[in-house]
Amino acid sequence: MDFELDEDQQLFRRTLREFVDKEIVPVASEWERSGRYPAEIVERFKELGLFGMTVPAEYGGLDLDRVSFALVFEEIARGWMGVAGVLGSHSLAAWMIATHGTAEQKERYLPDLATGARRTGIALTEPAAGTDLQGIQTRAVPDGDHYVVNGTKTWITNARHADPMPVLVKTSAETPAHKGMSILLVEAGTPGYVVSRDLPKLGYKGTETCEISLQDVRVPRSQLLGGVEGRGMQQALSALELGRVNIAARAVGVAQCAFDAALAYARERHAFGRPIGDFQAIQLKLADMATEIQAARLMTYWAAQRSSKGAVNAEAAMAKYFASEVALKTTMEAMRVHGGYGYSQEFVVERLYRDAPLMAIGEGTNDVQRMVIARELLKGAVKVGW
Repeated sequence: MDFELDEDQQLFRRTLREFVDKEIVPVASEWERSGRYPAEIVERFKELGLFGMTVPAEYGGLDLDRVSFALVFEEIARGWMGVAGVLGSHSLAAWMIATHGTAEQKERYLPDLATGARRTGIALTEPAAGTDLQGIQTRAVPDGDHYVVNGTKTWITNARHADPMPVLVKTSAETPAHKGMSILLVEAGTPGYVVSRDLPKLGYKGTETCEISLQDVRVPRSQLLGGVEGRGMQQALSALELGRVNIAARAVGVAQCAFDAALAYARERHAFGRPIGDFQAIQLKLADMATEIQAARLMTYWAAQRSSKGAVNAEAAMAKYFASEVALKTTMEAMRVHGGYGYSQEFVVERLYRDAPLMAIGEGTNDVQRMVIARELLKGAVKVGW
């Protein structure tokens, strides 16, 4: 058993850290407040090959090991969680196409997705269907060699830049509902496919989050992911397992940044003639934060490594659940260490405090994660201990 990163992973992390510290940290707070789209950062993602994280090498991708995949999101979220979202949805959709797509779909899309010449996302959620994906109402009705799609999708990251956008639809009325669900790869510019509005958010700024309207959108049957109807739910859920590793890693990055800020402030801020870090109340907060962050990090890396060996429903759910709760707690405690300054936009912890809740909601709420973990335990698919 080895709890250390290997040499390649360490070098990769150093490269990421240098990039984040030099090119993201200095601009994150200002760009976040102004609503400026991080176009320059996106270009650097392209140069670093990060859009190809989950694309096989044969199509020009990095095909990263899963721990390195987690490192990307941890380091970028440490600088600015919002811009990690540009890569998050893209990496899941690219992996889904690489894993489930037909040979023609892979050839058509993966080389450009690897370089960022094309970007993508994933359109699952609807105004009346989030946790309950089987309740989606978006329909795809066969019409010759096309489907005609009608519906609305919401909370869609990368909506304005996705080409194609994988869209979860109902292609039949089979029961149970998941047997009638499929994913269509809808290309940008298709008539009737419209990004209808941007959604206002508490945090997670830097990347767009939008609502999509589909009105009589004609999508060729060749755009059915995998070429077989009725597999959309399984395809989406398999991507969400990887997405939970992504979210767990982002949570670790946000928590780490909050801790770093609190530790630095505890050393610099003086009260009653000495640094506040000399006071036991502050020391206890720092000790708790450090311990919980390291536990979340190790759980995330464990889930990431396990995911390379197959399905990790429980492991990914555990990591996402635990790490996101640590991010919520750590950002609040970091704010308390800062006192009144923690509430000011002049200090980074205010932004981190607004970003942290997304991790407890995204890729399935934490209550859903607990249900997933319990089900896997009860059916014997996973156990605690050796």
